[in-house]
Amino acid sequence: MRRIGIIGCGTAGIQLAYSLKNDFDVTLHHYEEPQNILDGRIRSTQVHFHPTLERERRFSMPDEDNAPHIRTIHFQLGQQKLFTGNLSGIAASMDQRLRFAESMNDLAAQGVKLIHGRLKPEDLLDLIPSYNLIIDATGKTGPLAPFPVETGLTPYQAPQRKCIVGYFTGVRPVEPEGISITVLPGNGEMFEIPAMTDSGRATILFIEAVPEGMLDVFKGIKNTSEFVARMANVIEEHFHPIYERIDMERFALIDENAFLQTAITPVIHRPYAIMDGTLILGCGDSVFLSDPITGQGCNTASYAAEQLYETLITHKESTWDEAVGIDYWNRTKQYITAVTEWTNAMTEPLPEPIAGLLMQAASDQMTADGIAAWFENPIKAYEAFHKHPINQPFPR
Repeated sequence: MRRIGIIGCGTAGIQLAYSLKNDFDVTLHHYEEPQNILDGRIRSTQVHFHPTLERERRFSMPDEDNAPHIRTIHFQLGQQKLFTGNLSGIAASMDQRLRFAESMNDLAAQGVKLIHGRLKPEDLLDLIPSYNLIIDATGKTGPLAPFPVETGLTPYQAPQRKCIVGYFTGVRPVEPEGISITVLPGNGEMFEIPAMTDSGRATILFIEAVPEGMLDVFKGIKNTSEFVARMANVIEEHFHPIYERIDMERFALIDENAFLQTAITPVIHRPYAIMDGTLILGCGDSVFLSDPITGQGCNTASYAAEQLYETLITHKESTWDEAVGIDYWNRTKQYITAVTEWTNAMTEPLPEPIAGLLMQAASDQMTADGIAAWFENPIKAYEAFHKHPINQPFPR
């Protein structure tokens, strides 16, 4: 049986372990034990839209049924509520600390070998003799392998947003329950997401702040009390509809590690390389890293992991060489292009036709539902922004 080493226990690495374990000898390399993950700092924000949940069911992964059911996208421009769009299927958000820890324990119970230790790029050559294929799913800290940058899909050299995230209690959900998006043109965005954590239900409040703009006011904050106080002040000043739903006596982080500040420079890599005669493939944020403004990080990782699985099953009896990497990239490139170009466009001033479409959605439910569908299928978003089908050649 062919041996596959997967490096990373995030969305991509875990789904790949589940999907590949019955056909190959799979080893999952991780640098944190499940309990350390569960007790540690939040990883990010996450919404698994229904195509991702369907993949999880396909590969018999732990379900997310106890997470709040997300059925809608609420969109607000400044202080003006524009529309509520209906998703075509239920989405869910589960704290990745809980999700990853639970999945790692389940994989171990099913016989998947887990090896603990932090790997560095120079360690890859030492791993190569042990495997027929290595998958780099190291996430935002990666990649370990020398995957070349796709310059045409990587226009930025610096973060376009500062990301400020907290998991809170004391916030009454928006109705009907769903994701709330508020855009403050020129300054950033606020996302409100109902989620499940190990401590119970929480509301994720996620600010995407334009650097040096009026929402970029969390510099130097390192403890929970300062973070909660600053978030309350920002919400009261700039997001009053959310503030009206907050019980300030109960407004608190779900735990002391439930806040995060980061900034991401989007970069897309070609996801295959040959090292010392062995094929290395990349999956998830290690090679397909976008700003989280469109909520596509974990969904893109899940999509790419499924395509990688399909590629390896197709080539199960073939030589695993560069041709397999090319096939995998060809299977994913159009989707990655759609996600990347839509996400990058959302960090810029909205094109006039898109702004007009948002205003139209205020009085047309079909348009509102169509915009909500962008988050489930980013190819539709790409086509709305670029006005040509995804299955046609991309303009040079």
